[in-house]
Amino acid sequence: MDTSKGKIIISGGKPLYGEIPVSGMKNAAVAILFSTILTEDKCIIENLPDISDVNVSLEILRSIGVKVRHLDKNTVEIDSSSAAPCVAPYELVSKMRASYYLIGAELGRFGRAFVGLPGGCDFGVRPIDQHIKGFEALGADAKIDGGYIEASCPDGVLHGNSVYMDVVTVGGTINLMLAAVRAEGITVIENAAHEPHIVDTANFLNACGADIRGAGTGVIKILGVKKLHGGTYTIVPDMIEAGTFMILAAATGGNLKVTNLIPKHMDSVTAKLCEMGVKVEEDGDSLTVSRGDEELQHVNVKTQPYPGFPTDMNPQMGVLLCLAKGISHLTENVWESRFRYVEELKRMGAKIQVNGRTAEFTGVPSLHAASVRAVDLRAGSAMVIAALATPGITEIEEIHHIFRGYENLIEKLRAIGADIKVAYPENISYNVF
Repeated sequence: MDTSKGKIIISGGKPLYGEIPVSGMKNAAVAILFSTILTEDKCIIENLPDISDVNVSLEILRSIGVKVRHLDKNTVEIDSSSAAPCVAPYELVSKMRASYYLIGAELGRFGRAFVGLPGGCDFGVRPIDQHIKGFEALGADAKIDGGYIEASCPDGVLHGNSVYMDVVTVGGTINLMLAAVRAEGITVIENAAHEPHIVDTANFLNACGADIRGAGTGVIKILGVKKLHGGTYTIVPDMIEAGTFMILAAATGGNLKVTNLIPKHMDSVTAKLCEMGVKVEEDGDSLTVSRGDEELQHVNVKTQPYPGFPTDMNPQMGVLLCLAKGISHLTENVWESRFRYVEELKRMGAKIQVNGRTAEFTGVPSLHAASVRAVDLRAGSAMVIAALATPGITEIEEIHHIFRGYENLIEKLRAIGADIKVAYPENISYNVF
């Protein structure tokens, strides 16, 4: 269903209680889907989140000849044996940032790639120069021309090499890893990013016969192999969705058991919540988050690459800082334009002053209901949190951003007591998205 013209309507201001499950990780899912191109075989991918970014990824794969068969809502069989290095439709690749993984995967398998520049959320300048640097180090000629990225190997084969990333880049690390899996010789990626979805992508490729060591550390070593085989793989839980629900519990003053997560992935978020006076209890693969009537305490937060506080949790944390006693500071060290959501929170009465990469939040007793926009994916989830924590009826527009990354969000929130629905023009309302 086209969500571009719809809006979410929330009657908020009450605590939320119950259990809320976490779906498969969006960022791991899209990387793994594109990496199946390297296998030339059938792969079964489980725990795929049913979100628009995954669905667009599957359409891109189909457009280059990959056969996709849904076994159930969250499981797909992918047969890449008939894939061909043709140009994926620009209208698809321009919808999401992760479409650039098509470059590394096609280079690794076919020795050439021709892919439109990626889209996704607008956080300011998001260069892919480190991707290109890595491809060139492996022997490819790469350039950007007319909105497309063209890369090719003069002899049709990539060759292992040592590559030092000038900046820590998750996308660059994964893309180079995809390109190097079937290259001749050994590739060493230094100053690699550490994020869990890098580890998950490497684990999938290793399960298919790759030889990748050190994923999750600053140095990744890849011994190229001639061929990969298929297999079955389960996507890890989404740490950003888990963190969103944890902050939701704290913002509404409720008690939520967030299930199907990896507690270690949540350490940075857990630490800040505890510092604010929120109670977090671990039990196996779940975390129970509660605040009750306790006041939220002010705190300072700086986003960092993993294992630091995630940039993708900046907007959600911003909502919580609006409600905390005193003055808090949130510094964004990853993307330069993360604070576009601030203007939307100000519509709800938030007191926020942005100075460069740091925002100062002066806590207020409560926000007030208003009409706001989801300016990007994570900002959209922040608006949902703010609305659920605020008495009155809040309407959120441009909701297509939200459904890029959150599976069954309306259903999940209703199950814990939220008064929420999605409405479309012509006075048509859908209770469940």
